[in-house]
Amino acid sequence: MTDATTASIPLSSSHRWRAFWVCVSVAAFTILDLSKINVGLPAIEESLGASSTQLQLVVSGYILTFGLALVPFGRLGDQRSRKVLFILGLSLFTIASALCALAPTVEMLLAARLLQGIAAGIQMPQVMGTIQQLFVGKERGRAFGLFGATIGIATAFGPTLGGLMVAAGGWRWIFWFNVPLCLVVLAGVIWLLPQTRRATPGKLQLDPVGIVLFALTILALMWPFLFTTGSPEDDPNRWWLLSAFAVFAALFFWWERRYAASGKQPLIPFAMFRIPSFRNGTLVIIAYFTAIPPMFLLTTLFLQTGVGISPVFAGMVSIGFAVASAVTSYYGGLLVTRFGRPLVTAGLGVVLVSVAALAIVAYTLPPEVVPYGMAAVLLVAGAGGGLVIAPNQTITLSEIPVRDGGLAGSVGQLGQRVGTSVGTAIGLSLFYATIFQESDSGLSSLSVYHDAYAYGMAAVGAFLALAFLISVIDLVSTRRRRSGDVPQAAS
Repeated sequence: MTDATTASIPLSSSHRWRAFWVCVSVAAFTILDLSKINVGLPAIEESLGASSTQLQLVVSGYILTFGLALVPFGRLGDQRSRKVLFILGLSLFTIASALCALAPTVEMLLAARLLQGIAAGIQMPQVMGTIQQLFVGKERGRAFGLFGATIGIATAFGPTLGGLMVAAGGWRWIFWFNVPLCLVVLAGVIWLLPQTRRATPGKLQLDPVGIVLFALTILALMWPFLFTTGSPEDDPNRWWLLSAFAVFAALFFWWERRYAASGKQPLIPFAMFRIPSFRNGTLVIIAYFTAIPPMFLLTTLFLQTGVGISPVFAGMVSIGFAVASAVTSYYGGLLVTRFGRPLVTAGLGVVLVSVAALAIVAYTLPPEVVPYGMAAVLLVAGAGGGLVIAPNQTITLSEIPVRDGGLAGSVGQLGQRVGTSVGTAIGLSLFYATIFQESDSGLSSLSVYHDAYAYGMAAVGAFLALAFLISVIDLVSTRRRRSGDVPQAAS
């Protein structure tokens, strides 16, 4: 293949793919930390005496700071050196992982997880921006297919890896594992990742007022969900913060419009959302990620606390999902330029049916057979899930200018992180609230966990149904635009 130009810097095919695999490695362990912690929660609770609220924050606190850092550092990466930000994020992630592993109290663990989330938010936009800049056309579809396969494996294999770490040396090894892995990838970034672009000349434009308003908006939205555990001790007054969210969101929107009108670069160019492929693709992936992480978390908790199997075996149930999604993600990336949105819609339909099947398996099969039944269902779900992430990513960014690739990717990632936080909080609150309510009902322990799992999975199914509906609407509207029934939306 001949040399291609990435921005103003020519890169050969081998250089592009070498950079790609370094980026994918960064994304993989960043996403791993979203899911591998799940199987360690019971051990952390026992070791540090953590409450249900604190356990929720161990999971969601990482997601919160991850989300807050995404858009500002996506903008910074678009204007300056992504390689430098990779090095900064990886170094901070290594230090934070070691602090998590050494934490003597749950409060120290929470603080280290917040720092770890900031590091993840620094490096993840650089992944998406670099891939967007490296590839075009069908080659971009192939790249996003491989990227989606890797993310699918990381998301689904995380509980298995976490279970192995807990079995090998306790929950602290979940974090110790990151240290050598980060150092190896950091070496790859320094020596193998080329400079994919030159810094934008002129004064750095980061929209500081927009950053503050944006942070307050996200914090006010996510805070009530971060402290929703289903316990009777949950403070109902936390929901008043959603009023503050509405105020901050309105102020942020007003400021960004005003800032853009003055000729400056806003934190989020809202014009991007007038592009149907970007807007609808972003909404689909937000709804999808509001469902999938809690699906894994609830399944792992049900198998450990309800059925009573060990963390390592509870984690292994999701291996089929990882393998199947890796295969279909790769082929989905190749086929998306041919089939487009129908491919994503079909994948969502398969995952939605699989969620219902998981609840049925939990209720109907004997406890000793449940893990095998769930593993079979997750294998099918993985086949559908692989047709969602990579093809949807390709469609979402297909009309976005390369210069805005980091920002556009970070907006999508932000939506995923907010969705994950909200979905996890809702799923966990329904799960634990059912346990609290039915613990004195006279039902058997397994029956209580059956109900808890069913209520949590009902929320998962609702969010997947929403993703499916948005995908269908986008499919219909795209066909109408192409046939000339309605005018093309402005971009």
